[in-house]
Amino acid sequence: MPPDHRGWRASEGGLQTVRLIFDQPQDLQRIELVFEEMAAERTQEFVLRWSADNNGSFQEIVRQQWNFSPPATTGEIENFAINISGATLLELIINPNIRDGRAKASLTSLRLGVT
Repeated sequence: MPPDHRGWRASEGGLQTVRLIFDQPQDLQRIELVFEEMAAERTQEFVLRWSADNNGSFQEIVRQQWNFSPPATTGEIENFAINISGATLLELIINPNIRDGRAKASLTSLRLGVT
């Protein structure tokens, strides 16, 4: 990303996974995701899921697609009210362009509301 942008950007194109592993189980009440695309028209899909056991048994929170079409549509802000008890792992899987595997995934912000 250019220096004036915050967040994370993949170094390679294609499907990317961002995984948060908690030291202690967390009770989650809110998840906010912010995505931005200032240059390329693309359709992104993401899956947000969690686990209480770190052994691959996941529960999906949301699966969603979004169309970026700069300069008119450059941002996506998602705010999910949830009620998850005992999460040990949170995973965000991003397919940055469902039509072209060369696009690079990026995430401007990920915020958690915990109790």
